Amino acid sequence: MNSGARTNLVLATAAFALMFWAWNLIAPLAPDYAARLDLSPTETSALIAFPVLIGAVGRIPVGALTDRYGGRVMMAAVAFVSVVPVLLLGFVGDSYPMLLVLGFFLGIAGTSFAVGVPFVSRWHSAEKRGFATGVFGAGMGGTALSAFLTPYLAGKIGLLGTHVFMAVALVLMGVLVLVVCRNPPGWEPSTDPLMPRLRGALGLRATWQNILLYAVAFGGFVAFSTYLPTLLHNAYGFAQTEAGLRAAGFALVAVVARPAGGILSDKVGPVRVCMVSFVGTTLMAGALVFHPPAELAAGTVFVLMAAFLGLGTGGVFALVAQLVEPARVGTVTGLVGAAGGLGGYFPPLVMGVVFQASGAYAFGFVLLAAVALGTAVYTGVAFRDRPKVEAEV
Repeated sequence: MNSGARTNLVLATAAFALMFWAWNLIAPLAPDYAARLDLSPTETSALIAFPVLIGAVGRIPVGALTDRYGGRVMMAAVAFVSVVPVLLLGFVGDSYPMLLVLGFFLGIAGTSFAVGVPFVSRWHSAEKRGFATGVFGAGMGGTALSAFLTPYLAGKIGLLGTHVFMAVALVLMGVLVLVVCRNPPGWEPSTDPLMPRLRGALGLRATWQNILLYAVAFGGFVAFSTYLPTLLHNAYGFAQTEAGLRAAGFALVAVVARPAGGILSDKVGPVRVCMVSFVGTTLMAGALVFHPPAELAAGTVFVLMAAFLGLGTGGVFALVAQLVEPARVGTVTGLVGAAGGLGGYFPPLVMGVVFQASGAYAFGFVLLAAVALGTAVYTGVAFRDRPKVEAEV
């Protein structure tokens, strides 16, 4: 790896991690908001899920814009725009409607994923793209930083101080990206209009297949990393800081597993990695149905769940980089990334409804096991005889 590729990969990953922290600012404090505003489990779930929505859908235009304007400009732009909802959220902690509105726009930070994948992919040769996208994807460890540090900072410097700190960090990161990052050698802006590019990407069979896989793998990670503090508080009685620490551990395991999934994909193929991910997720979800006791038993299951989901997220984008020509990767990444975000939007809502109706989460885990098993079967069938590169349908 040359020095330019290394520098841009490191900085893009750091920017992604910071923006994922910003994207996940509300979730670690959700139990506190719920107690202060007397929210029901369903209302708390909606509060957690709202940032995921725009972070998912917004990846579609942001990915396409990255093909046109380049990763350097777009990564800085996402950082600067995210400052607005991050800062304003510090002033509205006692208003549930305003938390929902600003939480929705907080999702802009989550669109940074659709910028970084095509950016780092173009910096690396085809045989190294699994490694590059896996390392970049480790920036989703920003959710671990948020789960661990956001409650701590809120306790030390207050809610407003925490949001001011994050806003300043985003401004500094945006400036650093503009000054240090460079677009990949040979990169040329795509001049095709947005809608034809989206239609072209949607005409690829690989786009739709990876949409399904990523909705389960990354959607599962997002759902767990955002909702886990609330789940641990409700199901196991952990205090906010204790639940946040355990959620941070979950995210860290997934973060380590993601580049491992990319590296393994370069060696044994992304389809095999995805199969291991979905089968493992099925088994762990099945174990959670029986509500294993806290600490060792439940902790082991959650850690393994994080590892399997992390492997899957690394494997899927290694598959995208393998099957899609570089000029389309930004647009396809936006679509696939949107599916992943939407995959993380609905489970917290479902879990909130399930818990409010039954007082337990068992049925939600049954649904997760069924979805993961179905995806494993589909992966084995759909990619059984696939060529390494696919033409447009």
